[in-house]
Parts: sequence; C-alpha cells; structure tokens
Amino acid sequence: MQTSVKQQEIAHFTKDAPRWWDESGPFAPLHKLNPVRLGYIKSQICMHFNCDPNSFTPLKGMNILDIGCGGGLVCEPVARLGGNITGIDADAAAIDVARDHAADSGLKIDYQVKAAEEIKKTYDVVLALEIVEHVTNVEDFVTSCAKLLKPGGLIIFSTLNRTPKSFALGIMAAEYILRWVPRGTHSWQKFVKPSELAKAARAAGIQPKDITGMVYNPLQGEFVLSNKDVDVNYFMSASK
Repeated sequence: MQTSVKQQEIAHFTKDAPRWWDESGPFAPLHKLNPVRLGYIKSQICMHFNCDPNSFTPLKGMNILDIGCGGGLVCEPVARLGGNITGIDADAAAIDVARDHAADSGLKIDYQVKAAEEIKKTYDVVLALEIVEHVTNVEDFVTSCAKLLKPGGLIIFSTLNRTPKSFALGIMAAEYILRWVPRGTHSWQKFVKPSELAKAARAAGIQPKDITGMVYNPLQGEFVLSNKDVDVNYFMSASK
C-alpha cells in the first residue's frame, strides 16, 4: 500500500511529542492559531450542514476524522462541541500524548496510530490541518482524504502557500528569526498553492467551496481570518 507518510517528517515531530500541550514549546504557533482555525472549522461545518453555530454542541451526531491530529489540539475542542471525533497520526508518540491528555480531560476520543490510507470508514467531516505540506505526494493524499468522505460530506484543509512572502514569513521569520518553530519544520518547496490544491481536490472528486486566508496581526499578537490575503496560510473547504 502506498503511503502519504514521510518518515523523515514523522521523526522531526516525534522528538518534540511530549511537549504537544506546552503553549510555550515547539508547538506554540499551533496553540496561537488554534482559536481562529476552530472558528473557521465550526463556521464551515455549520454553514454546510445547516447547524446552529451558537449551540453549545453544534457538531453533535457528526462523525469527524482529524488526519495528522498530533497531540489532539483540534480533537479535544471538536469533542467538546459534540463531534464524534477520531484522530489519526503516524507518530505513535503523539498519539500516546493525545490519549493521556484526553483521559485527563475526561474526553472520549478515538485515537489511532494510522495513515489516511489505512482507514476504511467514511466520515461526515474530514480535517487535514497543517499536514498537506508534509506528505509525500499531495495529489495522492488528497485522493485518500476524499475516499474517507461520505457523499455530501465536507473536508477542510489548512496549509501554506508557496510564495515569496511565505518563504520570508513561514521559513525565515518563523524558524530563524522569531524561532517560533524548530528549524527544518517546513520545506518551502513543499508548500502548496491554492490552485494546486483545488486542482487535486477536483481530480479526487471533491469540489472546493471556500478559500480563506489566515494572517498574523503583530499588534494584537494573534491570527485572524482574511478574505483577501492567502499569501502565507490559508484554509480550503471542499464538498463531495
């Protein structure tokens, strides 16, 4: 079976796995952007399935898969929103951390050490967040994601655009100047343009619905959504 997992990438994250929930550690940027990406996820799901975003549990009854879930930074809030969440990751160390943290938090989350290609079920919602830029082949990975989606379901990607601006901010600033993430976390050549991701999605039988940028506001010290600026980080939702 061909796999989307790149062992070199897994090894890079495994060494830091015990610090997944350390808000000042190597995964600090994910903690910082988590509120805005969760807001996007909830709004897109509620818009697609016509659920009430103001409900305490708007995702109740939905079967949701988080591919490349890491230590569970997205799985836990999705579970609190009512979703039946499954988190998969090829990094066994990250899954151990995720299971322990969920147990301490009193949350029931199905964590599995698996790649997308190994999952046989289908889901209402598939999340592929900050993972597209780490897989061996984007087209094959998107196809695998599409196979996991039920007809009428929704998939949400978030990744990095391949632009001069993303090299300056996503590589040089984040890894070398601000040291937000360890050096070598990303390879600019593997960043994916929205047009490339959209093309892969259509080829896999899913139709892009929305593309929204995510930008860092240094004055407020937080990430915000942008309808215009997709030069660095962006989301894409697509339906089957």
